[in-house]
Amino acid sequence: MAVTPKFEDYADKYANVAMTRSDGILELTFHTDGESLQWTLRIHDELAYLFDEIAADRENKVVILTGAGDAFCDSLDHATFSSSTPQEWDRILYDGRRLLTNLLAINVPVISAVNGPARFHAEIPAMSDIVIASETAAFQDLHYKSGVVPGDGSHVVWTHLLGPNRGRYFLLTGQELDARTAFSFGVVNEVLPTPEVLPRAREIAREFAARPFLTRRYAREVLTLEYKRLLQAGISTGLGLQGLAKLASNPYS
Repeated sequence: MAVTPKFEDYADKYANVAMTRSDGILELTFHTDGESLQWTLRIHDELAYLFDEIAADRENKVVILTGAGDAFCDSLDHATFSSSTPQEWDRILYDGRRLLTNLLAINVPVISAVNGPARFHAEIPAMSDIVIASETAAFQDLHYKSGVVPGDGSHVVWTHLLGPNRGRYFLLTGQELDARTAFSFGVVNEVLPTPEVLPRAREIAREFAARPFLTRRYAREVLTLEYKRLLQAGISTGLGLQGLAKLASNPYS
């Protein structure tokens, strides 16, 4: 019989994620040494495992995602990524595929409190069931502008959220969507002053946590079916082509 993970098993396990849980509401704060998160290979790899543990813990009623400091994630440490061989890329492909699929495997409502700019893997907060954004928030994808194929799931998420033409424009130009524009495009549900973002996310989380156990879980299940179908069809091909192009050009070497 499988052993169900307990919160204490993973609460302090991940260096870049501070966690608290109260009345079944699990709050994740992404950070680097207590400041705004810098995207690295470590966080790229570990989030897939964290999301898997969260999904398996049936004591979680609602999940809130937020960031430390003034940004959700607005910098990337290129030096941590080594992708110059097929073997190194195989690791990135493996964990990259699981990153978003394990996020969707969380079978309770997920709320994002986007506290500031999200420029690297902005699809993670944008995929939440509810997206609350600070007035200082912005969404951007810089893969293509950096010489990288946007094939790690961003190609699926942003063309789904924005529509095919807006999504392709967003990915190919590195367009920045400020909070109000993201709201008008349907990416964000509410835009609030920064001090009000997390309290509003917690308010919604408490309301959701009061719903019956299976109602919460099955609502999440039916509302993520399309995302799961699209990722199943597109993420392996996208990551494979991203890797092939990177091995040919190796822009970070």
